[in-house]
Amino acid sequence: MKKLIYRIVISSVLITILTIIYLSTIGVKTEKFNDQIISKVKEINSNFDLKLNQVSVKLNPIALTIDLKTLGTNFSFKNKIIQLENLKTQISLKSIFNDEFALNEISISTKSIPIKNLIILAQEFTDSEQLLFANQILDNGYIVADLKFEFDEIGNLKDNFIIKGLVNNAHLSVSNKKISKLNFIFQANNKELNLEDLTFLLNNKNLVIPKIKVEKQNNNVLVEGNIQSKDLNLQKDELKKFIDNKFLNTNLNNLIFSSNSDFKFYIDQKFKIKNVNIKSLINVRKLDINNSLSKNIFLPNTKDNIIFENQKINLDYNNNTIKIFGSGEVFIQNNADFVKYKITNIKDDYFYDLNLDIKKNPLVIDFINFEKNIENNLNLQIRGELIKNRLKFDRIILSENMNVISINNLKLSDKYEIEEVNNIRFNFQDKSNYKNELELKKNNNEYLITGKSFNADQLLTNLLKSSRNDKKEIFHKDFKLKINIKKIFLDQNNEINNLKGEVIFNNNAITNLNLVSNFSNNQKITFTIRENNGEKITTLFSGKAKPLVDRYKFIKGFSEGKLDFYSSKKDSASKSTLKIYDFKLKELPALTKILTLASLQGIADLLSGEGIRFNEFEMSFSNKGNLMTIDEIYAIGPAISILMEGYVEKESLISLRGTLVPATTINKAIGSIPLIGNILVGKKVGEGVFGVSFKVKGPPKNLETSVNPIKTLTPRFITRTLEKIKN
Repeated sequence: MKKLIYRIVISSVLITILTIIYLSTIGVKTEKFNDQIISKVKEINSNFDLKLNQVSVKLNPIALTIDLKTLGTNFSFKNKIIQLENLKTQISLKSIFNDEFALNEISISTKSIPIKNLIILAQEFTDSEQLLFANQILDNGYIVADLKFEFDEIGNLKDNFIIKGLVNNAHLSVSNKKISKLNFIFQANNKELNLEDLTFLLNNKNLVIPKIKVEKQNNNVLVEGNIQSKDLNLQKDELKKFIDNKFLNTNLNNLIFSSNSDFKFYIDQKFKIKNVNIKSLINVRKLDINNSLSKNIFLPNTKDNIIFENQKINLDYNNNTIKIFGSGEVFIQNNADFVKYKITNIKDDYFYDLNLDIKKNPLVIDFINFEKNIENNLNLQIRGELIKNRLKFDRIILSENMNVISINNLKLSDKYEIEEVNNIRFNFQDKSNYKNELELKKNNNEYLITGKSFNADQLLTNLLKSSRNDKKEIFHKDFKLKINIKKIFLDQNNEINNLKGEVIFNNNAITNLNLVSNFSNNQKITFTIRENNGEKITTLFSGKAKPLVDRYKFIKGFSEGKLDFYSSKKDSASKSTLKIYDFKLKELPALTKILTLASLQGIADLLSGEGIRFNEFEMSFSNKGNLMTIDEIYAIGPAISILMEGYVEKESLISLRGTLVPATTINKAIGSIPLIGNILVGKKVGEGVFGVSFKVKGPPKNLETSVNPIKTLTPRFITRTLEKIKN
């Protein structure tokens, strides 16, 4: 009997163990639990419904639970159907015996389903802001996901849910940017959403984001991650879709770059992005931008486009602040230069530090006669800021070997007029091999220019070429300029010493000027401007006329002489008188042609050979707009005398007529007749009864000359000559 009982017990235990092993490993398939599972699911949410096939049942003896699994299940809610790969759930044995809520957890693995359906399903379990955010920005696309939810003893969903899966071909909209063909792996719980291996098209450009993390923080959602692009090629029309900046959208033509960027930003409850932080390493293979310096006078070979190549850039964007540090090659002219830059942008203000190495390219500063040697490297440093549309240069330094030009604390107005400058220094050898050593210093509202030497050749040439009516708004404030320079080079053959004086600028015009200097032989040169009751008086006297007259290239072989100039200007009209004394003229094409046409070949040969001497030249003229009216030009000399009048329309028309009197034998003979000769001719050589009438008219480069070689002198000529003789 004992043996039988023993065998029954052993058999029962063995059967129980085998049953437990079988149920734990292989399990059984049944439909008996279907109604219970569907009922429990409806307890979670009345909108949920399941269509179950046979359920695989396994025992978990350690956890005292029953694990249920079904394949090929259709899950429906709110008229939406989700095809499930499988559904797993766990029922507590203890809860069943105690008649409590028996469902411990539920796990769902989906087939490929519309992404919107899964988000809506997940929102039935939780009101997570991550899911709300995902529902707002995601559209279309498909998802394969695994969802796991746990319940407490009374059937409430715990907040430790886990959702993970794969998204394919989704569409995304953030801040008016459209993203398509979005693919990524994701994992989400109640605290955060992690995305990995994102690939997508942004405006038809392939981008890769290795990782994004979305985390709830107070009332905001934190988004951070890394984005990478390789050889991204953006044309002008495409750039507008990426960059919301008027200047860049207008001027950028092409951008080819690779980048590696870490980003971080917050999304508030209204789905607005804020507190953006981006740190990027950017390799710009090519950046093509319109050149606003296309007519730059300092860089003569400037192209219509500036092209940056092989730029290594660090970009740090934090809210409204952008910091850019970079370097690389730049093509402003024909050959590559090298540039380094530090730029900080805070809202509408900019702070910059630029360093440009100009290599096999020219640089010209025409008004000071400076020109870079094409074989030398020149370094240009510019540091400053642009605040409220006011440009300030803390430092501008140009250096080429021993040549240095520096400007400190230059401030411009919002109209780019000079407000002030603290210091300017010149220490360079110009293209004519003259040494220039000058310094300008600011002292309150006055400026002082001092120095050892300065070549003013090109500056004087430019001043003579400039239009009298071309008033440029250069200075923002009125100021006084004092000058004390030991030596000024006027040209290769003339210089003046100890230039001293002062200049007063009011409303961008010189209202008072007084400069005094002297040539090496102590001949004086003075220049004055004074203004009184709206009338501006200008005077210039030079003991040597040649340095000034030689600047008019159509006059050649001018020598000796003194120059005296006087001008009075009121409103837009001026009246002037120019006098030159005791000079010799060797070549003047118009005069040579007149003499030749008048058959005065001997005098013409003299003019182009040894030169003709004049005792005095006087020109009275007036200017208004582009019209110069010549009231009279009178020149008297031993060989010829000239009386002339007419007008000149700037760069358009020249019209002159006059009389030329040669000191020929016949005039000398008439002049030798007692009494009559003195009345008609006078005792001074150069006047006579007979002369040559001429006209010169036409465009400046195509003048026509006509001559009447024999004509009795007009009373005006005789009267004018008698006045000169009397004086």
